[in-house]
Amino acid sequence: MPPSDAPAVRTPREVLARYYRAMLDKSADDLADLYAVDAVHEFPFTAPGFPGHFEGREAVRSGYRAAWGASPARVAEVREVAVHETARPGVIVAEHVVVGEMPPARTGFTVPGLLVLHVRDGLIARARDYMDGFGVAAARG
Repeated sequence: MPPSDAPAVRTPREVLARYYRAMLDKSADDLADLYAVDAVHEFPFTAPGFPGHFEGREAVRSGYRAAWGASPARVAEVREVAVHETARPGVIVAEHVVVGEMPPARTGFTVPGLLVLHVRDGLIARARDYMDGFGVAAARG
């Protein structure tokens, strides 16, 4: 039995909230720390120049560190449109819109997306990230 001072396991909604916070902060470390060691993050509608998936927590960390480090884009807000509970324990579907700007011209962008999270023991075991690849490409110019 775990000690009484052991941290509580995060719910899928808590994991989602931390996921969005990591996006706002552009923190690849905070994002990767939400993943199980053997997690898979898939991009079924990938943006040009972006991989189709990451395998493992450290691939998520290095992949997002490279992507966010190379992009001047700043996410100002993640608008949660809806979060859908599913019949499968630990699985939620989140609809959202990412709103931000692209320096130096401060050109605004909005990118809709759908995120399917499979959370096991408070960590993301699998993510399917349906982001609008054309919207991402347009935001990059």
